[in-house]
Amino acid sequence: MTATLRRFLPKSLTGQIALLVAVALFVAQAINFGLLLRERREARFSQVIVPAVTRIADTADRGANGNADAAQQPRERRHGRPPSGPFDLRLRVQQFDANPIPAGLPRRSDVEQAVRQGLIDLGVTPRDVIATIRQIDEREPLLRRLDPIRRDRLLRLGAELQVAVQLDDGRWVALRSAWPRAERIVIWQLIAQTLILYIVVLLPVLLAGRRIARPLRRLAEAARRFTPGEQPQPVEERGPSDVRAVIAAYNALSLRVNAMLDEKDRMLGAIGHDLRTPLAALRVRIESVEDDEDRARMADTIDEMNRTLEDILSLARLGRPSEPPVEVDLAALIDAVVEDFRDLDQPVQFEEAPRLTMRLRPSLMRRAVRNLIENAVKYGGAAEVRLVPGEQQIAIEVADRGPGIPEAQREAVFDAFTRLEGSRNRDTGGIGLGLALARAIVRDARGDITLRPREGGGLVATIRLPR
Repeated sequence: MTATLRRFLPKSLTGQIALLVAVALFVAQAINFGLLLRERREARFSQVIVPAVTRIADTADRGANGNADAAQQPRERRHGRPPSGPFDLRLRVQQFDANPIPAGLPRRSDVEQAVRQGLIDLGVTPRDVIATIRQIDEREPLLRRLDPIRRDRLLRLGAELQVAVQLDDGRWVALRSAWPRAERIVIWQLIAQTLILYIVVLLPVLLAGRRIARPLRRLAEAARRFTPGEQPQPVEERGPSDVRAVIAAYNALSLRVNAMLDEKDRMLGAIGHDLRTPLAALRVRIESVEDDEDRARMADTIDEMNRTLEDILSLARLGRPSEPPVEVDLAALIDAVVEDFRDLDQPVQFEEAPRLTMRLRPSLMRRAVRNLIENAVKYGGAAEVRLVPGEQQIAIEVADRGPGIPEAQREAVFDAFTRLEGSRNRDTGGIGLGLALARAIVRDARGDITLRPREGGGLVATIRLPR
């Protein structure tokens, strides 16, 4: 239920502010409606119920004192018929031998309770109280006999109140009075007020929300486009002071990030130069070693140090590669990497694939594919490479028949300097930078690398690149 509701809620800042204000206005108007309705009901009670109760009490008192004039009793009393026709506004009380209100009309218990309590407060205890409200029908013949002003007034009021009270002596007294339709008036007033409030309040809120949201959207677009190493275009500082402060902080942050990357590149260049120079000197000096076996071991150690240094520097420089993206035939690039392994008599197979042009950094992508093939040959003895084109993405699969990798460790092997084999011998797994470097290269190309077990045993490493 909550998830379904969240789908219909506005996602933008402007929409959420407008929804919040609209709900607050609705709640405020609902409270206002309750207060107005209560006030109107109290006013109607004082204007209609109180005079009616007073008249009925006066009639009851006159009857009890024997002052009622039978000659003046209306025709309805003598014949026992209920009153008919429209009421008048003089609150004339009529007396009857039986209940004058026709059966079947809906009764108003709230009015009956108010009349009963009012009579009790005036010292009259009724046996029964019946009250009903009847809508005025403009087609009633007696309405046509009234003057137009009074007829229009009655029609605007819209309803009449009929009250019948049975006194202690068995007499029924009845009264008919105007009954204003206060609820309908209050509802229309509330609707008009709500519309006016929405127009007066929501429009400025929407304009203010757009004024805040527009520079925030530009800031979000600039953050998504930000590429380390490229000189960013500063975002224009517009909007409220708080928003301008956020934009200014982002502009300063982007400059600091590029300055840090420049410093890192200078430091890496110095490290690479300072380490390669002594390694080259060592390579020259080992030529004077007479023992061929020792000289070969020294040369292998120096080569391993050079490769390790190259891996570390490549991984560190991926944030700002010096090689620009170009259009490359991916099938030809993979075939060239596979041919390098075949020249070294390594068992690497590549299924022929159609020409497939993509925009990427060729040297880095060759490095990523080479690292995956090296792992497959090292741990599986051989590698099978496939290029699988798709509609949305392209997959490069490198499969082997090695021992595979446990599922719990398939993500951990992509961390730098992480190895499943404990030693640091490069012949048994290197220093744990191959997969980390490969994934960093592929993610720089907006792709990813995944590992999955191969059917029948082994492992499949898959590079997925968007088309």
